[in-house]
Amino acid sequence: MIVYNEDARTLTLFTPHTCYQMKVDGEGRLLHTWYGRRPAAADMCPDFYEARAPHQDPGCWPDLLPLEYAAPGVGDNRIPACVPEYADGTQAADLRFAGYAVYPGKYALPGLPAFRASEQAQSLRVTLRDAGGLSVELWYAVYDDCDVITRAAVLTNAGERPLTLRQAASLCLDFPGVPLDFITMDGVWAGERTPARAPLRPGEQTIGSTKGIPGHGHSPAAILCAPDATETHGECWAAAFVYSGSFELSAERCEAGARLVCGIHPYHFAWTLEPGASFAAPETALVYSDAGLGEMSRRFHRAIRAHLLPPAWADAARPRPVLINSWEAFYFDFDEARLLELARAARSAGIDLFVLDDGWFAGREDDTTSLGDWVADRRKLPDGVPGLCERLNAMGMEFGIWVEPEAVSPNSALYRAHPDWALRIPGRDAFEIRHQYTLDFSRPEVVDGIWEQLDGLLSSCPIRYLKWDMNRSLATVYSAALPAARQGEVYHRYTLGVYELQRRLTEAYPDLLLENCAGGGARFDCGMLYYSPQIWCSDNTDACARTNIQYGTSLIYPYETMGAHFSTVPNHCTGHVTSRQARMALALSGTFGFELDLTKYSEEQLAQLRPDIEWYRAHGAMLRGGELYRLLLPDEKGTGAAWCIVAPDAGEAAVFCVGSALAGRGERCPCLVLRGLDENAVYEDEDGARWTGFLLQTLGLPLPGAFGQMPARRWYLRRVEPEAAR
Repeated sequence: MIVYNEDARTLTLFTPHTCYQMKVDGEGRLLHTWYGRRPAAADMCPDFYEARAPHQDPGCWPDLLPLEYAAPGVGDNRIPACVPEYADGTQAADLRFAGYAVYPGKYALPGLPAFRASEQAQSLRVTLRDAGGLSVELWYAVYDDCDVITRAAVLTNAGERPLTLRQAASLCLDFPGVPLDFITMDGVWAGERTPARAPLRPGEQTIGSTKGIPGHGHSPAAILCAPDATETHGECWAAAFVYSGSFELSAERCEAGARLVCGIHPYHFAWTLEPGASFAAPETALVYSDAGLGEMSRRFHRAIRAHLLPPAWADAARPRPVLINSWEAFYFDFDEARLLELARAARSAGIDLFVLDDGWFAGREDDTTSLGDWVADRRKLPDGVPGLCERLNAMGMEFGIWVEPEAVSPNSALYRAHPDWALRIPGRDAFEIRHQYTLDFSRPEVVDGIWEQLDGLLSSCPIRYLKWDMNRSLATVYSAALPAARQGEVYHRYTLGVYELQRRLTEAYPDLLLENCAGGGARFDCGMLYYSPQIWCSDNTDACARTNIQYGTSLIYPYETMGAHFSTVPNHCTGHVTSRQARMALALSGTFGFELDLTKYSEEQLAQLRPDIEWYRAHGAMLRGGELYRLLLPDEKGTGAAWCIVAPDAGEAAVFCVGSALAGRGERCPCLVLRGLDENAVYEDEDGARWTGFLLQTLGLPLPGAFGQMPARRWYLRRVEPEAAR
């Protein structure tokens, strides 16, 4: 619900549990006055700014005002949301309110992913104008079903001369002067999205990426919370950027309070707007919770499931295939006979889908050659991809394949034919990373050329799954298709090109299961989830590492979006040896697949995998659609954690506990206290043991003592009718 109060000149956005308010002051500036808990009665919603600053001097410095969308050069010296540069060199804008409108449904951002429309959604457009000629439309959408508010900005040159945007953020959010903690999800390759929490100190704290992708270092999302906020208690504000390119997310603590700004990274960004032209800044999604980090996450998960994931895969009841990926089994060393041997072993275990990873295309014996030539190597696949697909289908398995569409090897037919398709600064030597260049996806003809190759591949046989990889950052960024004055547009146009190709793929092949990957988890963001319902979470499949990686990822993203596979020990990435049960618990919580050489398994060992696969099939809908409760957070070494996934009606639940919580600690009978259940119900596990929901949520679930290398245990609980309870 969106309400305008004419007397107070306030615009208030309501979700079932939250309230977001803006106010037009006497000078025509748009102030941000509140984002937090919703008053019990919407018609009694106060003017939060008047209540908080009843004697504010009308002539006070803009530095002290909570501005809804800030620009530089007119007295506000905090982080700006936008920086226009006019034709005379001026970099300033005094944005004043020029009107508003409310619309049913959801606004659209052409060429950009965004949370999808719903019957309950409403949109608000607020127009701000600067006398120099910049017009800004702030767009908001309210989702009543999941307590999410989205924001975007469209900047238009309403003047008579060209102007250049040096910065164009979608989010500027000011907070009052109260202590706050800043939580980001940071990491490295093989250790992505590890939470980092610290008090918000004076000055600016910034995360971001200039790599052309979000990168392994930082997720394009952040949380501000009360210092005492926990999983179950305290206020939290979270923002997730719906974008897959270079980004900057900054928090600033200053005299007036705190400010959070999120948008495209200003490095190498300079967008020319001719008179009448517009630029759409990517969307940011916002969630507020006064019930701790856990409820904040669940609200994000509901919104991503209902309004962001591709509609064809958003239904939790739609089965996801259990897959085997060939990479850790063979790397580049395979032929069709070895692949079919692996497929037969996988089929014996009950696996549905065989994924052929890197090394299948012409001349690809290692990572130094052939990227861009998406034609089968006939030495490995005598009858090409269709022949392998036909043989897999004959044994009852579906087929998937790996590609890296954004890259080209210097030693490839594509590069020899189109060397100008690669990003390269004129007059300088080409710069290789991983023995490859990046294709210039800012150019439509390059996108068209790669689309023709992928369309030919996907139409050649029934390919059910496509793994899209991207293994390097952008470098030597210069497009031969743009003049020198517009090279600052290349990074963003590149990202738009990626979106365009993924749009074509998903529209032409609506039943294709697309999984994005970027050297592991370097492009795990809401922009990618608009096209693919799952993203490879990390190249590190070690259970110890995955407890931290998947915990941090779950702060914003649902578990079922995380590509997670059961792999061998010692782990290929870390060398760790962990229990089979722990590796299975982490994989079952995600998309669930296998990443190992099953040809080395005996028939007895393959048979031991079938109960886990059958368990996933039986409970997959609940795992994909349930509410996540993080019960025990990972310790510093990542060797212990517990979580449960509860059906929305609390009728069933899956409980996972790994590592130190199960290990002997001198306690006679340790227990795990659950959450999210119906305390008035009786629950039964798979062994027939029963407890009331009240007991499970107060005294807890008894844990068996366990020893070994990261022990683990899982339970499936279902609600039983009262008359069935003993």
